[in-house]
Amino acid sequence: MKYNLAGKIAIVTGAGQGIGQAIAMKLAAEGAAVLANDLDEGALAATLSSIEHDGGKAAALAGDVTEDGFAECLVEAAKEQLGGLHIIVNNAGYIWNGAIHNQSDAQWDAMLDIHARAPFRILRAAGRYFREQVKQELEAGEMVTRKIVNISSVSGVEGAATQSSYSAGKMAVVGLTKTLAREWGRLGITVNAVAFGPIETRLIGEFDEQPGQINIKGQQHRVGLSREQRDQIAASSSLGRLGTVAEAAGAVYLLCIPESDYVTGQVLVCAGGATV
Repeated sequence: MKYNLAGKIAIVTGAGQGIGQAIAMKLAAEGAAVLANDLDEGALAATLSSIEHDGGKAAALAGDVTEDGFAECLVEAAKEQLGGLHIIVNNAGYIWNGAIHNQSDAQWDAMLDIHARAPFRILRAAGRYFREQVKQELEAGEMVTRKIVNISSVSGVEGAATQSSYSAGKMAVVGLTKTLAREWGRLGITVNAVAFGPIETRLIGEFDEQPGQINIKGQQHRVGLSREQRDQIAASSSLGRLGTVAEAAGAVYLLCIPESDYVTGQVLVCAGGATV
């Protein structure tokens, strides 16, 4: 059986559940060795167990991608535990919504930290390693293609009510993507983004009376949608439904395989034709 990502080593952040977990499992199923990261050690262990159960290879590094110095630890862990680095998927993130007149500086900072600053730091750390590797590879007469996939959102590329800080962070990563595509092209590194629309995760899970909550670093955040809201979103999709995490992972996978080696600086919208 041919594995499209055999011999590749990938970092996937936010891989404990939802889209991130699906991405990690998809890349591993296609032959990549995956370093999975998440804040939640228990969820991360479950991802690792699932990958290994299916015959894949993976390692885990729990921790907060927004912490000073963590980006360097992530890159070092991929090198030391798995032997190198070829693919990075900057997926970690969450929502903290509110109309702009109610948003605090803390909300703005948190959304920019996780959706823009953390990917920047990870890519900066990886870039130093990539340059060393590319130099050695070229001296050996080799050219190895590497892949970066940053996760954005239709809220970032089109805007969304109550999501000023989240949208700003998700659009910032688009600018980072397009800039690094130009900067790293001669190193054989493609840099793209996937902008997700309504994907079936806990962030838009259905609730009856009260929204659900997720805990991020001790802070409770409201998540979920009413059945009416979910139905409206599904109806706005050309496909008439919400997307699955497997479909979301498939979109990322497309930008990781050799068939997309000449695709860079692009934003792939994975939203079933829906707009916010």
